[in-house]
Amino acid sequence: MNRFTKPDFKKRIFSSFNVSVVIFVTTIVLFIYGIAAVSNSSLVNDEEILIKAINRDIVHCYCVEGMYPPDVNYIKDHYGLTYDDDKFIVDYEYIGANIMPKVTIIPKAK
Repeated sequence: MNRFTKPDFKKRIFSSFNVSVVIFVTTIVLFIYGIAAVSNSSLVNDEEILIKAINRDIVHCYCVEGMYPPDVNYIKDHYGLTYDDDKFIVDYEYIGANIMPKVTIIPKAK
């Protein structure tokens, strides 16, 4: 083979450089997919932890004060509840002082 002849088509396509690029791109795509999956499972875990924390603080307030907290801000101020407002919306339905409130956690879309 001299410098004036082109290598055949199969050799050009499957050169070591092209194969390396394909492997690299595949690795990057799989890595990004894995990160997204871990992030999604982390959001679900955060939601479960927030539900448990709010319910624990509601029951604690009822035990200590004899009434359920009127809103989420009351729980934040008096019982130290903290959560990421950018990730979740907390829907707190206060029914009465002696009826347990209904709490709904809604993850914010990104």
